Amino acid sequence: MAINATNTAQVKELIPAGNYVARCYQMIQIGTVDELVNGEKKTMHKCRIGWELPTEQKVFKEENGLQPLVISKEFTLSMHEKSNLRKVLASWRGKDFSEEEAKSFDITKLLGAPCMLNIIHKPSKDGSKIYQEIGSISPIPKGFEVPAQITPSMVLEYDDFDTAVFERLPDFIKDKIKSSAEFKKMLAPQESILDDKFDFPEATPNADLPF
Repeated sequence: MAINATNTAQVKELIPAGNYVARCYQMIQIGTVDELVNGEKKTMHKCRIGWELPTEQKVFKEENGLQPLVISKEFTLSMHEKSNLRKVLASWRGKDFSEEEAKSFDITKLLGAPCMLNIIHKPSKDGSKIYQEIGSISPIPKGFEVPAQITPSMVLEYDDFDTAVFERLPDFIKDKIKSSAEFKKMLAPQESILDDKFDFPEATPNADLPF
C-alpha cells in the first residue's frame, strides 16, 4: 500500500503574447507594506490596477457564459517623476504630467478608460514557470473601436472599505492587503500603526485629463 502525495494544481492558461484593446475595470488600494527591493527592505504604498480584454472571451463558468479575459499589474502609488505608475500613465495618455497635475491624481478616473496593452511572457528566475506580464500600455490608435465595458467596475479603497469586493479578490492579493498598515489600523483604530509619512492626501480629480 502507498499513500502518495501529488501535485494536482491546475496550470493557469496564459493570455497569448501580443497587443490587445483593453479597458480598465479594477482599482485596488493594497496599502502600505514592506517589500524587499534588491535585498533592501522598503516601505511602500501599493495599488493594483486591472484591465479586461473585451475582444478575448472565454467561458469560465457555464452559468456566466462568455466573459472577458483580465490581467492586472501592481504599482507603487506614487506620481514621482521616476515612478513606474507615472511613466505608465504618461504613456497611456500620450503625454507626461505637469508638476501641478502630478501633485495629486485620482487613479479611479482610469476606470472605464480604454487603452492598448502589450502582453509579454517571462520565465521565473529559476526557469520553472512562465508568467504573463503587461509589457507596455499606450493610447488607442485613431480609428480603433473598443467594445463597451463588460466586467463591472471594482474599487477597493480604505476611505470606504467594501468587504464584499475584498472577499472576491484572489487569496494572494487579500493576504497582501491584510499585511498593510491601513488594514491593521482599520481592524484596530485605537492603535496608531501608520506613521505620518505614509498619511497620503486625498486625490483631487484633474478635469482636463483625457481619462
